[in-house]
Amino acid sequence: MPKTLVNLDIDLLRTFVVIATERNFTRAAERLMRQQSTVSLQVKRLEDALGHRLLDRTPRSVDLTPEGEAVLSYAQRILDLNDEVVSLTHEPQMQGVVRLGTPEDFATQHLPDILARFIQAYPSVALEVTCDLTLNLVQGFRRGLFDLVLVKRERASGASGLRVWREPLVWVAGHHDYLEGGGPLPLVVSPEPCVYRKRATDSLDRARKPWRIAYTCASLAGSLAAVKAGLGIAVLPKEMVPHGLHVIDGGPLPDLKDTEIALMAGPRLRPPVAKLRDHIIRCLG
Repeated sequence: MPKTLVNLDIDLLRTFVVIATERNFTRAAERLMRQQSTVSLQVKRLEDALGHRLLDRTPRSVDLTPEGEAVLSYAQRILDLNDEVVSLTHEPQMQGVVRLGTPEDFATQHLPDILARFIQAYPSVALEVTCDLTLNLVQGFRRGLFDLVLVKRERASGASGLRVWREPLVWVAGHHDYLEGGGPLPLVVSPEPCVYRKRATDSLDRARKPWRIAYTCASLAGSLAAVKAGLGIAVLPKEMVPHGLHVIDGGPLPDLKDTEIALMAGPRLRPPVAKLRDHIIRCLG
């Protein structure tokens, strides 16, 4: 006899994705506006339906099992498709302007497809996207210039916002070998304050390696051009290393910690703003 197919409950998948994002049952229950006992029961029902434990839960942490990691990406895709279908049939009237601020490098690599899918689902919502340094984005958000901002931050910094992305940082260079020559290491950096700049200089200081600022530019394109021209080395997220630059693996340079991207949003969001917030959280996970 053919194996009976299991029809997954969208509501259970949504609960699982929120818990996987928050890594905390209490915060997940608050976001879902449900009792924590209800959220726990929904996870149990999903695990029973799939025949696998998806979460390792302790008094201090919530972690994904290997099966949970595999299910998460599929669950996010199912929710995206579900919400796009619903928006086309039930929410054609949703309209308005959403002002999003984001670091340039993150916007270049990760946001185009995410925002394109949102616009396709909500064609009457106008997006206004601004790329800027994290400090300027945070200040603009506090002044009411943005509805949502994506910002770089140090891990475990206690800063506000929900972590939506984590990625390794790497040293990158062009064709010139700065490690063989003498003198301070030339760095290509963004203006202060910048998480990547601070990460680079702090790690070199701890390793007692001399450095100097050779080129400062707020533009990602300008910084990459400077590295390709041989003016110095830079720190980039691993997935953003472009053709023409190479990663400096291992010693003699110190390892760099992962970078975090957090999403900041106000407490009371207009419907289109809340939709974009939830869409970004699901897509980035």
